[in-house]
Amino acid sequence: MVKTLHARYVMHMTNRALNILFWAAPFLVILLLTAPLLAGLLGVAAPALGYFPTLGGLELTWDHLHKAMHVPGFWHSVHLSIWIGLATTLISFVIVVGFFAAFWDAPIFGKITRFISPLMSVPHAAAAFGFAFLFAPSGWLIRILSPWATGFDRPPDWLIINDPLGYALLAGLVLKEVPFLFLMCLTAASQINVDQRLKLARTLGYGRIWAWLTVVMPALYRQIRLPIFAVIAFSSSVVDVALILGPNLPPSLPVQILRWMNDPDIEMRFVAAAGAVFQLAATLVALLIWRLLEMLCSYLMRQMQTKGMRHQNDQILRGLFSGTMLTLVLISMASLIILGIWSLAGYWRFPEALPRSMNFSRWMENAPYFWGPTFNAIQIGIVATLISVGQTLICLENECRHNIRLTQKALRLIYLPLIVPQIAFISGISILLVRYGLDGSFWPVALMHVVFVFPYTYLALEASFHDLDPRYMQTAAALGKSQNRIFFQIKLPMLLRPILTALALGFAISVAQYLPTLLIGAGRVPTITTEAVALASGGDRRLIGIYALVQTLLPAVGFALALALPKLLYPNKIYFAKQREA
Repeated sequence: MVKTLHARYVMHMTNRALNILFWAAPFLVILLLTAPLLAGLLGVAAPALGYFPTLGGLELTWDHLHKAMHVPGFWHSVHLSIWIGLATTLISFVIVVGFFAAFWDAPIFGKITRFISPLMSVPHAAAAFGFAFLFAPSGWLIRILSPWATGFDRPPDWLIINDPLGYALLAGLVLKEVPFLFLMCLTAASQINVDQRLKLARTLGYGRIWAWLTVVMPALYRQIRLPIFAVIAFSSSVVDVALILGPNLPPSLPVQILRWMNDPDIEMRFVAAAGAVFQLAATLVALLIWRLLEMLCSYLMRQMQTKGMRHQNDQILRGLFSGTMLTLVLISMASLIILGIWSLAGYWRFPEALPRSMNFSRWMENAPYFWGPTFNAIQIGIVATLISVGQTLICLENECRHNIRLTQKALRLIYLPLIVPQIAFISGISILLVRYGLDGSFWPVALMHVVFVFPYTYLALEASFHDLDPRYMQTAAALGKSQNRIFFQIKLPMLLRPILTALALGFAISVAQYLPTLLIGAGRVPTITTEAVALASGGDRRLIGIYALVQTLLPAVGFALALALPKLLYPNKIYFAKQREA
């Protein structure tokens, strides 16, 4: 009797604690997303204006802002950041939307989707290294064409990588942002009646592409607007890809800020903070320009629609978009292949297309060196992803219990860490952590990763969670199951596949984080990503290939497990078969 009462008491207290947790979840998320941003921006603004008592800055002054502006090449760096952010977003957006419009219901669309999805998991740094190995003057492409097509028996003196205008950086970013926008458009398209809209437009005589732009694009764009802003912010402030592919003299503004932060002269910390303020302003300018482009395109579309244009002859455009998308997929795949070849290459003389020998000797020699950073990346990724997915599920359950859905304003809050440039607030957080002696440890790095992982896990789980058949839960409630039992015993098993996919996606995002790991970890929490980017200044392509390939394999293993585990755990479960059919 006593044991029964004790068990009931424990169950009652557990349910009460869970109910409190579900109730407090939205407030915890708001704190998680806004507190680092506000603290980071404050940590940047104060030193930029001269106030940083730890370094002797006790008076407000504009001197550091003036000093940053008068550094040689500063305004070129600012211009470079703005134009790279806008050009990357515009090119990626046109390619993705054009391909959707041209081939939405065509067989090639499904084939490209199967290739695009895995490319999303490739870290930016690994993709940048593969791109460099492919298109450098001594890269694989020129090796394949030499000497029979080019006449080169030695690498040409061409400045392809690290060109001063940033074209290599632009191309490398487009390779990564196209898969991201593709998947965002795919998710958004599932929330609107695309097929019905297109049928209506086609019956009125509209061409395939013009029909999409006229009746689908307005509704679709509202869904993907925040991801587009995130692409602008990331592309204009990216550091790791810019270190690998970007110009050096002068570099892009985020790279320049990072150099100032690592300068032996401690006074340069003030200048770095001032540079972060300018980076925030540059990203805001890029977003403002994009907003003006939105207004211009909206006006032009209305003008063309009022003229009754049908644009039925779009075969040339369809061929152009299909060729562009196929080219991007082939380049991405070739980039990964060349990473693998270089990691195994023995003696490889230009212009030979393949190395004379391939072996695992370099892997064996360097295994003791890359195991530590790899283990750190795995640890941080697992902790950050579990926290993010757990918080996401709790928030979604809270929404379900109170019958609410997030508004656009709430979604903006979730996207806020992705829209604010990383260098603009992470540098401020690092300054505050140094001030209180909290930098260079595991948990600050892991929690900072949560800030960037959570938005992706939420977006990955939201639709699946709200699309659950409510009859399962109604039946369980009729049988006397509590809300907590329904959540743990019915909803979570039914959501196993989406949860594992969100875990794999979150882990991939965490592994790819360079700047948060570098600045918050203060160089004392190395991961495979920070070590790979550090090798960019070296000339050992075999070692770079090994580190970049390990960085790529970690997310790939996560996605493979996400696909395999549901089949292994529940091989005969009907619900998963229905999910696959859907």
